[in-house]
Amino acid sequence: MTAEFWLALGRVAPVYNLALVIAVVYLFFKLFTTPPVFRTIYVAPWKFMFFALCIFILEELITVLRQANLVSIPLHINGFFELIIISIFLYALLLQKEHVTEKYG
Repeated sequence: MTAEFWLALGRVAPVYNLALVIAVVYLFFKLFTTPPVFRTIYVAPWKFMFFALCIFILEELITVLRQANLVSIPLHINGFFELIIISIFLYALLLQKEHVTEKYG
């Protein structure tokens, strides 16, 4: 593979990410609209995961707009977004661990 292929792939990857996120947002919508009577899971961590997904969507939109030269936001901003996303993932994991410990342990 040539370097041009990898460069082109790197330029279209954020657009593909946004296209695939549509399916994930639909699944979250189905999860959150399920009546609580039929819902057998602990939903609180999933709400935080959805918030992290929204931050990811914002990050990808900024990346696409930056590549199209429509905005001039510095590149290091993506690192802050990723730090927030990872922190939210860890918090959701700790919420789930606490729930399992209270319910089953």
